[in-house]
Amino acid sequence: MGQPTPATDDGWWRSAVIYQVYVRSFADGDGDGTGDLAGVRARLPYLAELGVDALWFTPWYRSPMKDGGYDVADYRAIDPAFGTLAEAEKLIAEARELGIRTIVDIVPNHVSDQHPWFRAALAGGPGRELFHFRPGRGEHGELPPNDWQSEFGGPAWTRLPDGDWYLHLFAPEQPDLNWAHPAVRQEHEDILRFWFERGVAGVRVDSAALLAKDPELPDVTDGRAPHPYVDRDELHDVYRAWRAVADEYGAVFVGEVWLPDTERFARYLRPDELHTAFNFSFLTCPWDADRLRTSIDDTLAEHAPVGAPATWVLCNHDVTRTVTRYGRADTGFDFATKAFGTPTDLALGTRRARAAALLSLALPGAVYVYQGEELGLPEADIPPDRIEDPMHVRSGGTDPGRDGCRVPLPWAAGEPHAGFGGDPWLPQPDGWAAYAADRQAEDPGSMLSLYRAAIRLRPEFGDGPLTWLPAPDGVLAFTRADALCVVNLADTPVDLPSHTELLLHSGPLDTTGRLPGDTAVWLRA
Repeated sequence: MGQPTPATDDGWWRSAVIYQVYVRSFADGDGDGTGDLAGVRARLPYLAELGVDALWFTPWYRSPMKDGGYDVADYRAIDPAFGTLAEAEKLIAEARELGIRTIVDIVPNHVSDQHPWFRAALAGGPGRELFHFRPGRGEHGELPPNDWQSEFGGPAWTRLPDGDWYLHLFAPEQPDLNWAHPAVRQEHEDILRFWFERGVAGVRVDSAALLAKDPELPDVTDGRAPHPYVDRDELHDVYRAWRAVADEYGAVFVGEVWLPDTERFARYLRPDELHTAFNFSFLTCPWDADRLRTSIDDTLAEHAPVGAPATWVLCNHDVTRTVTRYGRADTGFDFATKAFGTPTDLALGTRRARAAALLSLALPGAVYVYQGEELGLPEADIPPDRIEDPMHVRSGGTDPGRDGCRVPLPWAAGEPHAGFGGDPWLPQPDGWAAYAADRQAEDPGSMLSLYRAAIRLRPEFGDGPLTWLPAPDGVLAFTRADALCVVNLADTPVDLPSHTELLLHSGPLDTTGRLPGDTAVWLRA
């Protein structure tokens, strides 16, 4: 077992570049077609050369994989498809030797229906108090207890043979825990300690605003405030208790908090709660200078009162890949529909994704990079009979699901399955090898080379605040420390501001030295 992280905080997380690893699709070390910890360990030199500060692993725990591992059956065991607990401990230690910290994913809202607690609850007795079991409505209890809907479509309730219903805000295989029960709170604090004692430096909190439920479980359509299960005040006691645990180990949290109310959002980032939370307004923003600037300003403003750093995210395992999203005429992102149906210009999307990478990496705060973004991967079309995402199934096939951004990575152009390993669990599209990391590593103009250079040069922007510079319509220009970032989102080239050195560009300048559209540069003042 690794040694606990010392109870000190050097603030590394405030400006870190954190790489998201979706283990199942990262690299296959044993040739069975599923990514695993052996594959990650073998690629640690690649991640070190990329220059990232930490790795965030989506759930690697024992799971039936009904929702890509977000249905956890045992938080203290690694799923056998990925490896063993001993291997995870080695990975954490080996990464740390390379200067890379580890962040694990905790899913507190629900567990798998194969979790021992739920299996005991199905047998009856007091175990049902750990979940939300209720009799149904209607003459014979044939109707769900309320009108809550699953995030994956359909009712948020499933009826058991004994007539009772249980709550699941996601898939039926993911029963919601009852966070009013002290045993639920104690178990999760123990889980945090378990992983912190193995050297984990941080925890990403899944669906962080959904844990607490109104004990009366009223209909959403009642319109009463606060919401019966979103952003309830009692949640903050949970996170204060978690923060006390994390502070013992010098560990940090990042929350998945989807809230439109910026003041309510900031409450999760108070000094005794979560350290950071994902900034989804930036991710969902279209390729529009005014709207991006508003998103950046609003994000910085909402974090300022609580002294928390912003986080910048272009993509993750739940959304359409950046190249595809930015290659559409309508580049706004609709979480419900994934914006499918609009033709994509991959050349345009790639230019914009390169510029967006420089924009996000120049902003103050932490940056999260989803695996494959540094390779410029587009969204993949998955044959309907190969889609595994429950969102696709529960929508009756109308939602394409999230598997298109989860296709296994291409590592070596000349090897079977583009060097991923065995026959991948999701099919790689034709031509996937063209994006292979080994090919891009030899190309100074590749997306991988751009990311490596940008992460290496990112310290040029220092730790200071952002100051906007005067700029033409459609152009974002700002300075931090002695570095400038200029992004041209307009159709016509623009002059560069006064500078002493061109540090990096997402694409070539035109023949007159002007910055073309959909291109970004970093300059030294």
